[in-house]
Amino acid sequence: MEFYGKKTLVSFMADQDTNAVLSPPPPPPPPIRMYQEMSDQELQISPPRPSSTHSTATMPTYISPSSPESPWTLSPLHTPSASLLHHCIASLHRNEGNIFSIAVSKGVVFTGSESRRIRAWRQPDCAERGYLKASSGEVRAVLANNNMLFSSHKDHKIRIWNFTVSENFRIRKVCTLPKRNSFLLFSRSDTQQQHKDCVSCMAYYHAEGLLYTGSYDKTVKVWRVLDKKCVDSFIAHEDNVNAILVNQDDGCVFTCSSDGSVKLWRRLYRENSHTLTMRLKFQQSPVNALALSSTFSNCFLYSGSSDGTINFWEKDKFSGRFNHGGFLQGHRFAVLCLVAIEKLIFSGSEDTTIRVWRREEGSYFHECLAVLDAHRGPVRCLAACLEMEKVMMGFLVYSASLDHTFKVWRIKVLPEEKVCLDYTDQSDPKIKATEYEMSPVLSPSWVERKLRASPFQ
Repeated sequence: MEFYGKKTLVSFMADQDTNAVLSPPPPPPPPIRMYQEMSDQELQISPPRPSSTHSTATMPTYISPSSPESPWTLSPLHTPSASLLHHCIASLHRNEGNIFSIAVSKGVVFTGSESRRIRAWRQPDCAERGYLKASSGEVRAVLANNNMLFSSHKDHKIRIWNFTVSENFRIRKVCTLPKRNSFLLFSRSDTQQQHKDCVSCMAYYHAEGLLYTGSYDKTVKVWRVLDKKCVDSFIAHEDNVNAILVNQDDGCVFTCSSDGSVKLWRRLYRENSHTLTMRLKFQQSPVNALALSSTFSNCFLYSGSSDGTINFWEKDKFSGRFNHGGFLQGHRFAVLCLVAIEKLIFSGSEDTTIRVWRREEGSYFHECLAVLDAHRGPVRCLAACLEMEKVMMGFLVYSASLDHTFKVWRIKVLPEEKVCLDYTDQSDPKIKATEYEMSPVLSPSWVERKLRASPFQ
């Protein structure tokens, strides 16, 4: 069995790109090592290899054509108040299957894919820490919280892992949900608690230690992590449950589905059961993604639909109801993933682009700061984390596409009142033609898969 050493994502890209010219040529790979079998026969983990002998100076760099002295790229949207710089710092292309989900915690980035592997990458240099491989099939969703990692697999079960971040990255399996009963006579109860179809999404409520799982079987299940028990299960939608999230401030649960609806659930006081509080529905299109932007002064809920729009709602401070505030337009095809952090919203779409939106304080106005268009297939999943900066607010954004690429972006947002940059006049008709008429370039593998069946399931 192969294992991959501690390389950067850029070096992986260079290995796959036959046109890349590197000097000096890479040394021959070290001999293959075999994994040591652990007590849990289901888990195999790869320790990282020492760093590559390549100098970072020989790695390909991403240079903006308009600014050859700097790798940073200004927003392609020529707006008077543009205040964002972005830079694709690394890109990985491997033919081992699509990445379905990304999770970030404790300086480690986890990716789950159809190759059965969960890979761990180090922030921010993107060196691989190792990977684990479970025999239970492809990894549909991953969720990280502190030192815990949750993963859902093809067998419709959930695994809980514990990892330690040190010089030597270690991860061990804690349990499987539903927990296997020691007595065969009671194994029937395990199947009753188990999802009957793909577990597509997960969310964790920190205050109560509850794990929420949504599935294509139209149900949501609630697991108490402390004793590994399923404490509630309810039919949430009339079609696939595509996304689920929890408001950490009050414990409210949001779900969205292919039936076109977004629902708000509340946990009954001192009970484990949940009740439907609101049904938010403004279009017939399937809803694929959710994001929550919560601050001390306000709370916004965003949903991404297959018609390319992003609806948003604001929570009323007095009644607690969510009032529809409008929608964001810009994507040409389905919105597949959303991430909200601070005042920014990142949206990934079937049109191969990632859009960066910023909400204006005290209003419903949203400005599209940038369009990241380096992928050649639909952007399937996103993750983002904050990088503290003294002058500019910095973010690390991770994106995975159905073109088999995984990219890392560094984004810096300048304060609006301090921006003084020379941008091309927006009234130029050539710019508008370029912005709105350019079609996405799809990879051949994506087109073939699109013609065969739906690629999102």
